[in-house]
Amino acid sequence: MTADETPKSLTEREEPTAPRGLGAQVKLILRLIRDPRVSPLLKLLPVGSILYLIIPDLLVGPVDDAAIIGLGMYTFVELCPPEVVAEHRAALAAEASKGTQS
Repeated sequence: MTADETPKSLTEREEPTAPRGLGAQVKLILRLIRDPRVSPLLKLLPVGSILYLIIPDLLVGPVDDAAIIGLGMYTFVELCPPEVVAEHRAALAAEASKGTQS
């Protein structure tokens, strides 16, 4: 398998103009949760990660909470249909560019 045939993760396929950062990631996840093309079972992943905050901690401190939420958010976006993620990323990029123009 050559380097050209190696599948790339969604983060490597991002357009250079796609918004970055935690705020943009949260907006993307909220849009994907509302999208009917994303499996309802898959939508349980980010919801479950947030619910983990309510459950008594297994480890002391916020490190395990941050790790679970980060892993849940990343895995959710990676498992969503790539074309749906790309569509929402493009819409968020368009919204961000409109915000910087005004």
